Amino acid sequence: MDHLSDAIRKGLEDARLASLRRAGRLCVHDGDRIHRVLRLWDGGFALEAGAAPGLRGHVDLYDGPRHVYRCLVIADGDEDGERVFEFKWNTAVADRAPVDFVREGEAPSAYLGYVA
Repeated sequence: MDHLSDAIRKGLEDARLASLRRAGRLCVHDGDRIHRVLRLWDGGFALEAGAAPGLRGHVDLYDGPRHVYRCLVIADGDEDGERVFEFKWNTAVADRAPVDFVREGEAPSAYLGYVA
């Protein structure tokens, strides 16, 4: 990479960011705004640098249409055309309400009894 011209280096970086945008289904919802996630790791995620100015506080993380996490984020800085965010906390979203007892297996969801 040291011997490439600036135009070629910029073209390669633009192509890398474009492939990351196409490959991922992850996105962050900040109110009415939706931002595509380029990378996700245990401690945070990265967005395109120009896409999310001022993104902070409470956000929701989606994998396609499925709600995955509720997060509180802070901006960590910009690096290589990406804006990096760290989680202050993130909580997995459950698909059903929590219970205070042990479930003994899966019960039938629409059991129809025999009527004589």
